[in-house]
Amino acid sequence: MNDQTEEAMVRLVMILLGVDYLRTRWRTLLTLGLFSILLGGVIFTDALDGSLYFPIMPFALLMLLEGLATLAVAWTGMGGQRTLRYVKGTTFCLSALLVLIGGEHGNFVLSLIFGTLFLVDGALQIISARVVRFRRWRLATAGGVLEIAIAIFFYQPYPDHYAGTVAYCVAFGLFFGGWNMILLAARVRRMAANPAVEEDAASAALNASAASASVAGTVYDGPPGPDEAALTVHVWTPVGTAKTQAKRQLIVDRYIAAIDRNGTISTGHAALESPEGVYISLYPAVEIDRSPNEFSRTLRATRENDVPGLFQPDYATESKAWCPSTQQVRIRNYDPGRLARFWNEYRRDETYNLTYRNCSSTVARALEAAIEGASARVWGTGGGWRPLVRIMTTPELWVAAQVRKRAATMAWTPGLTLDYARALSMLADPRPSGWVKMARIALATMYRSRQRWRAEEHAAAQARETASATMD
Repeated sequence: MNDQTEEAMVRLVMILLGVDYLRTRWRTLLTLGLFSILLGGVIFTDALDGSLYFPIMPFALLMLLEGLATLAVAWTGMGGQRTLRYVKGTTFCLSALLVLIGGEHGNFVLSLIFGTLFLVDGALQIISARVVRFRRWRLATAGGVLEIAIAIFFYQPYPDHYAGTVAYCVAFGLFFGGWNMILLAARVRRMAANPAVEEDAASAALNASAASASVAGTVYDGPPGPDEAALTVHVWTPVGTAKTQAKRQLIVDRYIAAIDRNGTISTGHAALESPEGVYISLYPAVEIDRSPNEFSRTLRATRENDVPGLFQPDYATESKAWCPSTQQVRIRNYDPGRLARFWNEYRRDETYNLTYRNCSSTVARALEAAIEGASARVWGTGGGWRPLVRIMTTPELWVAAQVRKRAATMAWTPGLTLDYARALSMLADPRPSGWVKMARIALATMYRSRQRWRAEEHAAAQARETASATMD
C-alpha cells in the first residue's frame, strides 16, 4: 500500500466517522502514528543486514490466512469490488507461499512482484498526472517518482540479496500508515467541522441525534427495497449509452470511454437523487466535441477547458430526454441536511470541466457530504473505538480507497463512481460480513438438503408400504 492509497483511506475515515468523533481521540491517533513510524524504522533497519529478527514465518501465515479469507468472500462483492478483492487475495496468497517456500529464488520472485507493482502504479500515476494536469499534478508526479524509486530498491539485490523483501514491505506500510495517521490527528485537532460540509453546532447536534436514533446498531441484509426511502446514485455506463454497438475494450470501456462503430466516444454519465427532491446532475451546456482528435486536448484539467455547465432539473426529465440509467446504487444511512447544504453551495458555480469538475466528480463529492459521519451514527452509540475498528476491518474501505486514489490521480469517471458508490454503500449501510453470509448460505443449503432427504425417505417408505400391500 503506497502513500496515495493511505491518504485516500485517511480522508475516507474522516468522512465516515466525522470530525467530532475523531477530534476527541486525536492524541491516541498521534501516538499510534508515531509508534507505527518507529516500528517501521526498526523493522527496516533489522532487514538491511539480511539477518532478520522479524517473525517472518508467522507473518507469512497471517498473510496466507488473510488472502484465503479475502478470496473466500470475494464473490460477495459487485463489479470492480469483486475484481479488487480477487487481486488482493491472490497477491497475498502468492506472496505468503513464496515466503513459506523460502530460499533465494522465492525471495527473488517476491522482490520482482512487489517491485513491478510499485513500478506500474508509479508510472501510471506520472503519466495520468502529466496528461490531465489537475491541481496537484506535480505532487502526484513526485509520489509516482517515489514509487519508482521503491521499485528500483526492490529490484536490485543490495544490501541483503532479497532476504528482507517482506520486512521492507511491512516497514513501508508502517511508514506510510503512521505518517498519514499523524496527518489525520493534526487535521482533526485543528478542524471545527468536516471540510465536506459546514454547519452550526446546534443544527449539527440536532441532526446527529436524529440520524443516530434511526440507524444505531442496524445491520442490513441487502440493499434498500423499492419502497424504502434511500439516496440513489444513477450511473449511465459508457457502453450502455453508446449510440451504436460499442467496440468492446477490456477495462477501457468500463472505466474511461466506449467507442462505437462510427468512432464516436461515449464517456457515460452519473447523477445523484434524494427522496427530499435534491437532484445533482452536471452536464455541459453545449455538447463537447468528443472526436478522437479533440478528446486528448479536452482531457487536461486546465482553465482553458472550462465550459458553461447545466444542472439537470430531475431524473424524470433527464431520463426521458436521454435514456434511463443503466446502474443504480441506493443508500439508506445518509444525512439530508448535509446534502442540502452541500448542494446549495455547489450549484452556485455552473462551470464544467471534462476532467476535474464533471458529472462524476460532482456526484462523488455530493455522496461524501451526504454520508459524512455515517459509520459513527451506526456504531458509535456505545462509544469507544468500535466505529473505527469496524470500518478498518471492512474490505470495502480498502476498495473505496483504491478507487478514490485512482480517481484523484487521474479523473472521476462513471465507472469509478459506480464502484465508489457501491463500496461506500457497504460502509454506510453495514451488511453481515462475508463469512456470516457464507455461513447463512451453507446452513440454508444444509437445511434444504435435509428437507429433501426427509421427503425422499418418506416417499421411499410410502413406496415400500404400497408394494408390500400390493403383494399381500
